[in-house]
Amino acid sequence: MPERTPGSLTITGAGIRPGLHTTREAVARIRSADKVLYLLAETTPVRWIEELNSSAESLEDLYQRDRPFGEVYEDVVSTILIHVRKPQDVCVVFYGHPSVFDRTSHDAVNRAREEGFPARILPGITAEDCLYVDLEIDPGATGMQSFDATDFLVRRRTPDTTVPLILWQVGIVGGSRTTGEVRHAGLEVLAERLAELYGAEHELVVYEATPFPVGRPMIERCAVGGLADAGVTGLSTIYVPAAAEAARDAGMVARLQIEA
Repeated sequence: MPERTPGSLTITGAGIRPGLHTTREAVARIRSADKVLYLLAETTPVRWIEELNSSAESLEDLYQRDRPFGEVYEDVVSTILIHVRKPQDVCVVFYGHPSVFDRTSHDAVNRAREEGFPARILPGITAEDCLYVDLEIDPGATGMQSFDATDFLVRRRTPDTTVPLILWQVGIVGGSRTTGEVRHAGLEVLAERLAELYGAEHELVVYEATPFPVGRPMIERCAVGGLADAGVTGLSTIYVPAAAEAARDAGMVARLQIEA
């Protein structure tokens, strides 16, 4: 009887368009795993994962409506580790990038390592990657600021208004990730804060990347003051263009011998 291999954990991102945005490295890992667990934003890619590995099993049942996020988070991590301890070579596939807005990935990897199992995270294409392409933005040209919308408010962040701003999870600002319900009261508070910083008439973009290869992204431009009435969903992101161009430091330009 062949000796059983020790357990291991790989958490990988499927990208925003699973299959198309999934790296070759991730696909190879899904194929070779003893056990595949997955959680995706859409049901369409499920068949694709199950064709890659017949052991594939969804974690969606753990995300029951109105369950406290802490309970869901702990159940996901615990379920992953149960399979690692069997021991099995486990591959977990999450929507987008598993290191972005997903504490479970980091915690599962850290706990697996503490128990002596090799564990790692592989990247996937994020909504931010798609946003740069769909809005034709080069973050290298002016820089970029990025905050979770709730964090932006409760910590009263003060952004540099000469640099574009990205706000994540705006639809659930101040609410729960497990329900995914849009909180219009939270949007009104966010609009009020942005109006203080940029003015109520400053134009922003409500954006949502499409998970479908033939679909189009949701791009809605509106004034800051009209944010609460815009077509915001639980997956929406806000892009706020700079309000003004930053001035150049003439003394620094001279020191660096940069051409004006």
